[in-house]
Amino acid sequence: MNRQLAAFRGGITLNITTIGSGTIGGGLGRIWEQAGHKVTLLGHDGGDASGADAVLVAVPSGSISDALDSVTGLEGKVTIDATNAFTGRDDQYESLAHEVKAHTKGPVAKAFNATVGILFDQIDGQRVRPGCLYAADDEARDVTQQLIRDAGYEPENIGGLENARALEDFVPGVFLKLAPAFYRFAAPGEL
Repeated sequence: MNRQLAAFRGGITLNITTIGSGTIGGGLGRIWEQAGHKVTLLGHDGGDASGADAVLVAVPSGSISDALDSVTGLEGKVTIDATNAFTGRDDQYESLAHEVKAHTKGPVAKAFNATVGILFDQIDGQRVRPGCLYAADDEARDVTQQLIRDAGYEPENIGGLENARALEDFVPGVFLKLAPAFYRFAAPGEL
C-alpha cells in the first residue's frame, strides 16, 4: 500500500526497462508498476530501451554482454546492475557493474543484487523498511535511491561504483549463508 504512493513521494514517475524478467527483474518490474512507474520487461529476445529513463539489468552474470548486445537504445541511460557472479564473470572488467557500464556508456549503479526476490511480497509487512545496499556513479545516485525506496527498501549507500565489486563479493561470502532474509544497516543510535 505505501509502495503505491512511493513514486509520487519521490516526485517523478519513470519509464523503466528491465533486461531480465525473472525473479528479480520481473519482481521489481511488478513492484515499480504498483508504485506508478511505466515498466517494460525485456527477456531473451531483447528489444528497445530508447524510451527508458532508467534500465535494470537482472540477467545471469555470464550473459551480461549477450543480453545487452540484444537491446538497442541503451547508450547513456542510467542503469542499475542487479547481477551476481553465480555464472561467472568477465575478468577484463573490475566488476559486473563495470561490464554493464562498458556497454551502456552511461551512469551505473550496483543495487538489488543483495535482495531476495522470493521475499518481495513480504516487504510491506516489515516493522522497519529493509535495506538495499548500493554503490553508484554520482549521476545514477538519485534515480537509484528513488527506485530502491519505490520498491519498499531503504537505500544503504556504500559509495561510488568503485565499490561495486565489494558488493558483488558480499553476496556469496556472507549473504547466501543466511536463510532468505531482509537486512538493515544503521549507524549506532539510528534505529
